[in-house]
Amino acid sequence: MNTETRLMNGTNAIREGLIEAAKANPDVIFFAEGVADPSSVYGTLLNLGDHISKERIIEMPLSENGLVGVAVGSAMTGKRPVISFHRVEFALLALEQIANNAAKAHYISNGAHKIPLVLRLIVGRGWGQGPEHSQSLENMFALFPGLKVLIPTFPADAKGMIIAAIEDNNPVIIIEHRWCHYAESNVPEGYYTSQINEPVLIDKGKDITIVASSFMVFEAMRAIEALKKKGYSVDLFDLRVCRPLNVEKISASVEKTGRLITVDLGMKEFGIGAEIVSEVVTNCFGKLLFAPIRIGLPKHPTPSSRGYLKGHYADAEAIIHATVKMLGISEKDAEILIEEVRSSRKDLPIDVPDPKFKGPF
Repeated sequence: MNTETRLMNGTNAIREGLIEAAKANPDVIFFAEGVADPSSVYGTLLNLGDHISKERIIEMPLSENGLVGVAVGSAMTGKRPVISFHRVEFALLALEQIANNAAKAHYISNGAHKIPLVLRLIVGRGWGQGPEHSQSLENMFALFPGLKVLIPTFPADAKGMIIAAIEDNNPVIIIEHRWCHYAESNVPEGYYTSQINEPVLIDKGKDITIVASSFMVFEAMRAIEALKKKGYSVDLFDLRVCRPLNVEKISASVEKTGRLITVDLGMKEFGIGAEIVSEVVTNCFGKLLFAPIRIGLPKHPTPSSRGYLKGHYADAEAIIHATVKMLGISEKDAEILIEEVRSSRKDLPIDVPDPKFKGPF
């Protein structure tokens, strides 16, 4: 791996990872509905045909169950297919293939079949996407043994995780938040992999352990920046991997801080955070100073109207409210912290992450 780095957004980092993997292995092929669409799956497949044979880039009809079935068959026969769906909901139409064929083929064949399949699913909100196009379903896919479920946040890690997923002989679901496509970081050149087995500690502290995933990591970072000004510090974990769920480092952190907050991208009930809390309570019950708090989406579908969205999504303000409760922060300081995180978003509407972000795709 070349250690020289370049500032790059998530879109281009993922695109570069896909290109590097495809150039390194001629068995990597690409399926999509709209691979030649001007959006190029949010730019992640842009000009892919300039780097590899166009015969390896396959436009598919609007038949998700059939598409994934073809990909599972090709994976069984030695190819390494990468499927890109513009929205996570499209995969619901292929759930039978994903949950019953891709996830189980290796097990029921006693290891005779390998399914090196990568399925990229895009999530994220904005501009009236509403109940059917604003979901984040990583918890649902994580239910199925045989699948790996990744949820990258930062561009450099996303590139390495994409390459590692393509190398893997098991089916891998990658949940990409389209707002993370606009995040920027230094990204190494060349071919490299990131580990896809456990969370990563990205900020170190002593008062609270926070576990967040995908875009919620950025919301947690906003909250932590405000908390630091008042002298509080946080162990912040970027979850990264929903299955296999490895909570060893999280449990060790909670043994130190005695407090845990989980911030789900998707639903609070039956979410990944609930499983993390269950494991941590089992491992660290005697060390807890306060009952763990889960933050996530509420118990109803996402409204289409911007006017109904206030308080719907987990954000830095919700994280501040949880920390105030856990740490016994005074009402005066709590108001200062909340105003700090509110002002950090300036005047952006709730469903717009950045002025560069253009809808609906």
